[in-house]
Amino acid sequence: MGKKKRLGEVDKLVETIVAGMQEKKALDIKTLNLKGLENAVCDYFVICHGSSDRQVNAIAKSVDKTVKEKLSEDPWHAEGFANSEWILLDYVNVVVHIFDAEKREFYNIERLWADADINLIEDRA
Repeated sequence: MGKKKRLGEVDKLVETIVAGMQEKKALDIKTLNLKGLENAVCDYFVICHGSSDRQVNAIAKSVDKTVKEKLSEDPWHAEGFANSEWILLDYVNVVVHIFDAEKREFYNIERLWADADINLIEDRA
């Protein structure tokens, strides 16, 4: 399994992931701080959706590229590229969920983890 990060490194990773999402105009970006929750699988979820399977794929590739360029880090695990309905990038402390709108509504991760500190990221102008 990948290496755990220190707090400042995790925050920088979250910022970099969000920047990669914003680069491809991801919709409804939210961070879920899971640090204080029992049974949490990581420190943060970063969630967004795209308006098409092409955009979902482009967002995931942008996140991967941005994190690699700025932090020299690859995801420990990635899945979902085959159908681009829900792409998951696992950076150990931070798990990225990139959905199409229908799958995001169906799985509603924000509701499942409603006890988390949820932060909506404002769209970039």
